Amino acid sequence: MSVPKLTLWLLWLAFVVYAFGFAPPDRPDTFELIKNLSTAQVDGINPLIVALFNIMGVFPVIYASLLLFDGRMQPIRAYPFVLGSFAVGAFAILPYLALRHPNQSFTGEKSWLLKALDSRWVGGSVAIAAIGLVTYGLTQGNWTDFIQQWQTSRFIHVMSLDFCLLCLLFPLILQDDMARRGWDSPGKFWAIALIPFLGAAIYLLVRPAIVQTTPATIPTAAPASPIHS
Repeated sequence: MSVPKLTLWLLWLAFVVYAFGFAPPDRPDTFELIKNLSTAQVDGINPLIVALFNIMGVFPVIYASLLLFDGRMQPIRAYPFVLGSFAVGAFAILPYLALRHPNQSFTGEKSWLLKALDSRWVGGSVAIAAIGLVTYGLTQGNWTDFIQQWQTSRFIHVMSLDFCLLCLLFPLILQDDMARRGWDSPGKFWAIALIPFLGAAIYLLVRPAIVQTTPATIPTAAPASPIHS
């Protein structure tokens, strides 16, 4: 096993152990908080928490828009990990990153889902949602309350660390995705990678679409001419 893959597995294990063994305990109102956030009943909830919760629904869409293309050329399928990321974030993404191989190609036709994820409509929607959520959280949120809840609530604590991990891991798949699109530029890579979350969201809007291909047709050999004696 290579050092990068081993590092990813150790990071995944450390995150699991920390989240369930060392993070602050759950608060009695955690289930109620999750229910209210899920049903948009956010009156009285710190806008920073509202924004972060919704960002953790947008981030898996960003990852899906890269990993489902990447998974086409991998020995493992990406979609189980992508689906898992909508529920548990980096807990599901880390194992995929540890199992995948570097890949900068894409062959074959795009499914309806890949076409949708590759479209400007999805890219624009994700970018608008990301900018709106970050602006809402930063301008309306209460940082003192957020820090207090981060220190006393496992849900808020782990969700925050999950967000940070997803930001840190994104560059690991960005370069391959850019190369698949003929957009392999170090300057553009760092401009996107160094802006947490928003860089990834805007990337979906500005990246070129992948050109789908059909398998090359192998010409059939012409039948041999009969040999006349």
